[in-house]
Amino acid sequence: MTDQYFSEQPGSASDPVSFRLEVGGVALDLTTDAGVFSRGRLDKGTRVLLAHAPEPAEGDLLDLGCGYGPIALWLAAQQPGATVWAVDVNDRALDLVRANAAAARLSNVRVCRPDEVPDDVRFAQLWSNPPIRSGKAALHELLLRWLPRVDGPSYLVVSKNLGSDSLARWLTEQGHPTTRLSSNAGFRVLEVA
Repeated sequence: MTDQYFSEQPGSASDPVSFRLEVGGVALDLTTDAGVFSRGRLDKGTRVLLAHAPEPAEGDLLDLGCGYGPIALWLAAQQPGATVWAVDVNDRALDLVRANAAAARLSNVRVCRPDEVPDDVRFAQLWSNPPIRSGKAALHELLLRWLPRVDGPSYLVVSKNLGSDSLARWLTEQGHPTTRLSSNAGFRVLEVA
């Protein structure tokens, strides 16, 4: 299999690149790398999510599939009283989140693999630009694992061309009523109850 952002150990050589994230009054200098989703930039979908979703809640927040951490760090900066759980399977991505959080002096970010999140942690909200390219079965399994642990709304951003509308219907059929909050630049921001 080729090197994918949802691989545990990216096979590509490390080649870090930094950029400045500026969305919703938050400005962060972030480092990305090869083998991690959206190297060198904030991808359009994540930008749409951060610009169009409601203000983050207090409490424990989950960034599922955090990559190098743009959503998690934005949440931590927007809501300093929250504990933000940055969860991913990609070890290179997790190392980047740790380094980016330290550089931004955001001490309210917990970085871990999925199995490292304590079973008793409940989340006020889930935020994600989910790994659509991991395949429908893997995506469905991921969402069904984490959505039951969320006490409030979840916010997902999905490209219209990659099945946002069918995902919304499927989530509703699974007992997680889903509505479209926004549509911008070909992306849908979905709110999952």
